[in-house]
Amino acid sequence: MESFRVPLNPQSSVKKVIGVVSGKGGVGKSLVTSLMACKMRARNNRVGILDADITGPSIPKAFGIHGMVGVTADQLMLPRTTSTGIEILSSNLILEHETDPVIWRGPVVGGVIKQFWSEALWKDIDYMFVDMPPGTGDVPLTVFQSLPVDGIIIVTTPQDLVTMIVKKAFNMAKLMNIPVLGLVENMSYVLCPDCGRQIKVFGESHIDETAKELGVPVLGRIPMEEKTAKLVDEGAAELVGDKYVKDAVEAIEKL
Repeated sequence: MESFRVPLNPQSSVKKVIGVVSGKGGVGKSLVTSLMACKMRARNNRVGILDADITGPSIPKAFGIHGMVGVTADQLMLPRTTSTGIEILSSNLILEHETDPVIWRGPVVGGVIKQFWSEALWKDIDYMFVDMPPGTGDVPLTVFQSLPVDGIIIVTTPQDLVTMIVKKAFNMAKLMNIPVLGLVENMSYVLCPDCGRQIKVFGESHIDETAKELGVPVLGRIPMEEKTAKLVDEGAAELVGDKYVKDAVEAIEKL
């Protein structure tokens, strides 16, 4: 797989690359990516997010970033920077209008991801989070083969269907020799505002059994919260807090 690696440009430096994946869409990969990036930044690390979900980008909106990226004199893309200093590259930041659809075939999408890695100025990044699109097709394959991925976090939700999909993502990573650091369950429960009881909207979770079967740890359970959804919709992901991804960040720091 080393032969497929795309080198960074000489002016860039990235120490660790972490993929955030799932075999299914709509489970909250972008939320988990955002929370982990914020936690890492709060620990005084230099952090970048490469939004590899080219046709369905949501990272810029979560951080309130709009407009297009800049370009250096050497024609390198300049990632946009959030209010706390997280550097971001996303397809929405290279379009004239962020609502324009991205109607590209797989090879073109893969090429853009390679450009985001090799033709951007990533300055002294300690941790690069790659927000992956769902599935096990072209784009995840491109990321796993082209970028030096140090490990992945698999995002899931409590439904039985998603459990099966998680195993697909896990098995793909194993085939590609990418370490699986653990699982994070999103939409795990709703906390009753009156009695504090956890309401399992999607039924009882099977994440512990799945994690045991796969031989990986459970690194977090994120509830469904109106406050979190509102802050992300308003572009204020940095105000959500990081208590739900503490274990995931610590697992990454141990690499």
